[in-house]
Amino acid sequence: MTDSASTPAGAPKKWYRSVPDPMVLIFMILVATYLLTFVIPAGEFERVAQNGRTVVVPGSFTYLSDIAPIVPFDIFVAIPRGLINAAQYLFIVFIAGGLFHILQKTGALENAIGVAVNRVGVERRNLIITVGTFIYGFFGVAVGYENNIALVPIAVLIASAIGCSSLVGTTMAVGGIGVGFALSPINPYTVGVAQGIAELPTFSGAWLRTLLLLCALSLLSVYICKRVVKMSFRESPNAERMSRPLSEYSLSGRNLATLIAFVGGLGIMLFGVFTRGWYINEIAAMFLLMAIVIGALNGLSANGIAKQMVEGASSVTAGALVIGLAASIQVILNDASIIDTIVNALSGLLDGVPPMLSAIMASVLQGVINLFVPSGSGQALVTMPILIPVADLVGMSRQLMITSFQIGDGLTNLIIPTSGGMLAMIALGRVTYEQWLKAILPFMGLVYLLSWAGLVLGHLVGY
Repeated sequence: MTDSASTPAGAPKKWYRSVPDPMVLIFMILVATYLLTFVIPAGEFERVAQNGRTVVVPGSFTYLSDIAPIVPFDIFVAIPRGLINAAQYLFIVFIAGGLFHILQKTGALENAIGVAVNRVGVERRNLIITVGTFIYGFFGVAVGYENNIALVPIAVLIASAIGCSSLVGTTMAVGGIGVGFALSPINPYTVGVAQGIAELPTFSGAWLRTLLLLCALSLLSVYICKRVVKMSFRESPNAERMSRPLSEYSLSGRNLATLIAFVGGLGIMLFGVFTRGWYINEIAAMFLLMAIVIGALNGLSANGIAKQMVEGASSVTAGALVIGLAASIQVILNDASIIDTIVNALSGLLDGVPPMLSAIMASVLQGVINLFVPSGSGQALVTMPILIPVADLVGMSRQLMITSFQIGDGLTNLIIPTSGGMLAMIALGRVTYEQWLKAILPFMGLVYLLSWAGLVLGHLVGY
């Protein structure tokens, strides 16, 4: 469903039409972060190596007096530095954009989706959305967050096949992946690291996280079907779309070879992720190799592959630059040395709070901290050595504190501008940051209420 008409003269302007451009919005956050450096003093925790990891020493926080103040010009210097720091995210967006541009030109993916949806039936749209949401949720659980970047355009094509906007496909993919990652019972980056610090068996207490995961994915499916499908949305001219009626789609031998190469490439990528420790750079390299193989299978010359890659990359340039601009926020925070000060102040808010309320407050605090430390494992290493003793003091179980951390860290990845993975995925979905916020924020309120109810249940049953 699109909204390409302009607002009638004299009619009240809808709030989302006055939201600043994503780059303007993130630059405003960057300036606000700079102003915080004059209010929040610099400080740091002592850190020690433990079992091959660097962890924080609880109670070791000290203020620093030798940090040079950041001058206004540093705001602008932080932007190219942020682009450099976020280079791996920028390049995977460019390369994935090129890969899917080639796939789109071959017609293989579109034909496969057209044939599949035609067989299931467009009238079963809600079923397709629900199954798609759970499949993407499974990928978030089993594969991770950023590792699924390349799968977003597939959801957009599926949404187009059932007569929905790119926003529906992007919400199905990014929302499903985000919820799956956030509430995964087997997340090695958050649960695994945090339970190691808390001296708990790895992935213990999975039943509550599994229950929350299934409920949250069900909630997301209903939310997409009931709200996102009906939302007005201005489509990008570069959005993935079905080009003809479903009844006209069929698969050729070359299409099948192309799909085998694509799925095989994804399989090799997952093998590398799970057995060789592959991450963004290796995944981007695999996407590049897949683009070359698929291009060659479809008769493209070397020059033709290069041309298609450049065209695909150019269509996602705006989204990629937003990622780099958002990374400059972290540059300012690091230069001012105020991240540890913020963590120390927030963790102190839990002192003397009843356990049930502490669990909810901890999830909120972890969400705030995630804006400044947008790494699940990094956040666990910084906050868990502090908050695990706090949990012991207030009478909260360590398992419940870890689940609070997981909820706060994971769910906010869907909205914070410092989440490079989220920005990369919505860029590939051709959805702008303000469009994404408009779609996902009401769901965030609902899923937080659901998660808090789960934390209360966990406390009541002695989780």
